[in-house]
Amino acid sequence: MSADQNKTNHLRSRRNFIKNSALALGAFSIVPRHVLGKGFLAPSDTLTKGIIGVGGMGRGHFGYEGTKLVAVCDVDKKHLKMAVDQSNGQARAYSDFRDLIAQPDIDIVHIATPPHWHGVMSVMAAQAGKDVWCEKPMTRTIGEGKRVVEAMEQYGRMFRLNTWFRFTDQFYGLNTTVKPLKKVVESGVLGWPLTVNISGVTGFNWKFYWVGKSNLEPMPVPSELDYDMWLGPAPYKPYNPHRVHTTFRGYWDYDGGGLGDMGQHYIDPVQYILGKDNTSPVKVEVDCPQQHDDAVGTWRKITFTYADGCKIILDGENKNPDAAYIEGPKGKIYKGFKSTIPNLLQMIDSFPDPAPQVTSFSESVKTRQKFALNEINGHNSCTVVNMGKIALQLGRTLQFDPLKQEFINDEAANRLINQPMRGPWKI
Repeated sequence: MSADQNKTNHLRSRRNFIKNSALALGAFSIVPRHVLGKGFLAPSDTLTKGIIGVGGMGRGHFGYEGTKLVAVCDVDKKHLKMAVDQSNGQARAYSDFRDLIAQPDIDIVHIATPPHWHGVMSVMAAQAGKDVWCEKPMTRTIGEGKRVVEAMEQYGRMFRLNTWFRFTDQFYGLNTTVKPLKKVVESGVLGWPLTVNISGVTGFNWKFYWVGKSNLEPMPVPSELDYDMWLGPAPYKPYNPHRVHTTFRGYWDYDGGGLGDMGQHYIDPVQYILGKDNTSPVKVEVDCPQQHDDAVGTWRKITFTYADGCKIILDGENKNPDAAYIEGPKGKIYKGFKSTIPNLLQMIDSFPDPAPQVTSFSESVKTRQKFALNEINGHNSCTVVNMGKIALQLGRTLQFDPLKQEFINDEAANRLINQPMRGPWKI
């Protein structure tokens, strides 16, 4: 068989994989070791993983507890070589993620690509019988998030979103973990409804340097980069190095600037603290300059309001130097856990602890118990981020129905919930 015939057959095989996997659910299933039955994976055994996207974040997750890296994938040959070298040659290398997720010896697929790939890859990995560890934001659109939730349920997969502040680590400038804040809110001592202010004043940074450029000149694609595969489901636009790798966040097609980068880190713990894991705001208001249709810009203020009156305020200009992080009718909590409530720190120990969570993804995979931040609560906190992005793009206040997960009487906003994908990619 000639080289051209081999190439043609390989391309045809991949086209068939896409056709059968990306939308026609149930047509493809590879069962990994840990669900084959009793005896295939003892609790002490190590889970295997493959990482898709090893340009930066992916290479920072080679070793997490209870797992062994066996495969890496990237569309940039230089990134792929660095990853293989970092693994001391132990990880198999793939340039096409479909080849990686088809491997029967991989239990967990870690997705560390730009966000425009997160939804497609998560669904296809679930169809292939893999559990999924996904970087934030969970998905680039609300519709993609809904589809990931459906796929994880349909295929019985475990899912972890990689932002962790709801269950571990100091929460930026607040000088505390989230747990004491959750206990205070659940105790009712602050009253209700609550307003949460996320700003530089309260210890957060919106990273407005993640803005795009509106005057990009087309440039030749570097020989090491498969740019068509990097774009994947995103609309085709001529290559410029500012579109890819570390600066991709500045373009709506791939992410959403500082809001896309940090939004779920900041907002997910708030959803948890306020007890909103199973819902979304009903209104989003924006104060921002007019946004470019390609390049993400900055914004001054975004306000989310829930049905019960709770609010999340994203203050991009740090306009209120006296802002509390959490404010209720009976009290306030400031940066550094300072409070207007006397002896609050001493009172916390007497408040009940929050419900327990599974905070080890290895445990989640082995026991089939949902991870603390899974596809359901992760989708709802990502929906807040994506609501904000849509309001910024349109430059107006939007009303949202959390049950239907759609905007009310706004066709333009609803078109941004399920955005078209460049063929042959589907979700």
